[in-house]
Amino acid sequence: VQLQASGGGLVQTGGSLRLSCVASGRAMNNYAMGWFRQAPGKPRELVALRGGRTYYVDSVKSRFTISRDIAKNTVYLEMNSLKVEDTAVYYCAASAYYGGTYYDAIYYDYWGQGTLVTVSS
Repeated sequence: VQLQASGGGLVQTGGSLRLSCVASGRAMNNYAMGWFRQAPGKPRELVALRGGRTYYVDSVKSRFTISRDIAKNTVYLEMNSLKVEDTAVYYCAASAYYGGTYYDAIYYDYWGQGTLVTVSS
């Protein structure tokens, strides 16, 4: 299985970006798929997850939306009202633990390569 993430870039505060992550090699409909991010000097954190449940970290609620297109084997992260503190490398990930919300990266089986999001003030 390979996950290919794209859509990162440079945007000003208040702007929007949409990240995409396409899976290949197997159908991912039985996997929870989500997005982590890692800013310099900080641990990797789960931002959003879509599986049996939908999860958002508090700092992105009402600004980010995660969605999936099962037919395209793709997960998206729509990011609006971006803030400087959203600057990070964003990674898509897939977990076989479909029914729960797992914050630790060890529960994720597949990872994308990361896409950099930079929000300037």
